[in-house]
Amino acid sequence: MLDDNPEHTKPRSRRLPMPEEMLDAVERSEPATEPEPGLVPRHDPSDVGDLGTADRPGEEGNEIGGAAHSAPPNLMRSSAIMAVGTVFSRATGFIRTIVLAAALGTQLLGDAYQTANMVPFAVYDLLIGGLLASVLVPFLVKRKKQDADGGEATEQRLFTATVLALLVISVLAILAAEWLIRIYAGEFTAAQHEVAVTLARFLLAQIFFIGASGIASAMLNSRNRFGAPMWAPVLNNIVIIAVGAMFLWVAGPGSTPGSVTEADLTLLGLGTTFGQLAQCAVLIWALAAAGFRWRPRLDLRGSGLGEAVRTASWMMLYIGVAQAGLLVTTNVATRAGVRAAEAGEASAGAGITAYQYASQLFQLPYAVIAVSVITALLPRMSAHVAEGRKDLVRSDFSRGFRLSSVLIVPISVALVVFAVPFCVLVYARGSTSVEDAQGIGAILMVFAVMLIPFTLFQLLLRVYYALGDTRTPALIAIPAEVAHASVAVSLLFAAPPRFIVVGLPVAYGLYYIVGSVLAWLLLRRRLNGLDGRRMLRTLVLLHVAAVPSAIFAFAMNLTFGLLPGVVWSSLLSMAVGGVVGAALFILVARRMGVTEVTTFLDMVSTRLLRR
Repeated sequence: MLDDNPEHTKPRSRRLPMPEEMLDAVERSEPATEPEPGLVPRHDPSDVGDLGTADRPGEEGNEIGGAAHSAPPNLMRSSAIMAVGTVFSRATGFIRTIVLAAALGTQLLGDAYQTANMVPFAVYDLLIGGLLASVLVPFLVKRKKQDADGGEATEQRLFTATVLALLVISVLAILAAEWLIRIYAGEFTAAQHEVAVTLARFLLAQIFFIGASGIASAMLNSRNRFGAPMWAPVLNNIVIIAVGAMFLWVAGPGSTPGSVTEADLTLLGLGTTFGQLAQCAVLIWALAAAGFRWRPRLDLRGSGLGEAVRTASWMMLYIGVAQAGLLVTTNVATRAGVRAAEAGEASAGAGITAYQYASQLFQLPYAVIAVSVITALLPRMSAHVAEGRKDLVRSDFSRGFRLSSVLIVPISVALVVFAVPFCVLVYARGSTSVEDAQGIGAILMVFAVMLIPFTLFQLLLRVYYALGDTRTPALIAIPAEVAHASVAVSLLFAAPPRFIVVGLPVAYGLYYIVGSVLAWLLLRRRLNGLDGRRMLRTLVLLHVAAVPSAIFAFAMNLTFGLLPGVVWSSLLSMAVGGVVGAALFILVARRMGVTEVTTFLDMVSTRLLRR
């Protein structure tokens, strides 16, 4: 007998479950909460955009833009595109980092390039990027829904104002290139400073293209076009990979600030900037294909843009504090690199480049795992806030953290064990020696310990954003940054030069530990608790379940470390230790009854076994 039900005749998907489906599965496995009404948001949550991580400027991108909070239903439907795009962007970004490490190394030349390339992102985020993400994108989305013309006039005004502001900021930044380099790297050697300034005069032009890409992405998101913004960074990465390879071919390995030529620096500077131009061009083309035709408008009076900007004061304070922290970190790390070189310890890769490469690897699990969970959590929590339900906001936050921890805890433990062999395997080539790669691995080991506090703080911030509260995160950031800056600066006086950057992740993590404690205490009062016991229990059980895997993986490091060479010993220790360690973690977690792990695995296996 034929079944006329289309649900039965349609082939079932064998795709992996999305984060929102996992959250629903965890919710179904837990008893329903008693309704707790009375929650009142401080402001309309839809007025507040999501800044992502404001202290992370760079080409790896920001996976949570302002639109992620202002247009949640569209992002929920497009979560698969976002997840795949993020993975490809991060994968090509990682290859870009490997090529640049081989081309420039992690010593004085690498530090000069890293600093010069970081400054335009920092200037952009401080002056316009934070404003765009925090209030202008949500403002645009609202006006598209409310205005009779579908927000067309607002788009024209916003696009015009942004382009003009970007042009002015870019020109002024290029003129101030030498001053900016001195601010971020006050102890560069004379040759290193000259190289950094030369590169900065090319790279600061990126401010215009970064900003134009940001406004184009926001306008595409408001039109339900999510593909181009998620995939355009891949093109940028491919261009820089080609530039790095060309530099290595032309200049050869082992280049220094004293040996590079003007032609070499022009290739690096123009090539890197061209990557941002290509990304911007793709997004502008996609925006034109979506129907946007730019007609410049400067009649800003009465447009509502001024009021939107005034609402951003607390967000801008938070961004300012985050950028102050970045300034401290960069100055400490660049000084450490120069002092290590002067002390004859430069072979350890002890400057900002080694720190940045380790930081990018450290944030990769968060970018792929926690960002997906946050994207699913924000609209859910915002809806519960609108209903005044404290219990549901509390439950969603708890589930989000526990679900993220299921993957992040074993990954953080694996990073501690495999950081050095992994960095040697991927970085030890070209201008980056084995010792340089081991230095990156040592920094990554310390970073890995901070992954849980980092993720917890980011999730706590999203609860505040769902409540429409930007004031509390800004105020919390001040004492957290004081703690970070105090420890970071003290390292310059208390630690040998080559170990300063190894200690910097401790200062970085202290920001998130202090921030998490303060954010937790203040939020617990507003929500009548945060399900802390269950979260702590899950966290402890996950770490206990990871102990046998860590012991086995460490044993594999020692065993295969006896082999000659570094490639095969690193590869085999990670392959055997990783596969067997993952199986051990799952087995022990199941035996210990870690419900989040069992629910996650049961859902994945059920999805994959469907016909």
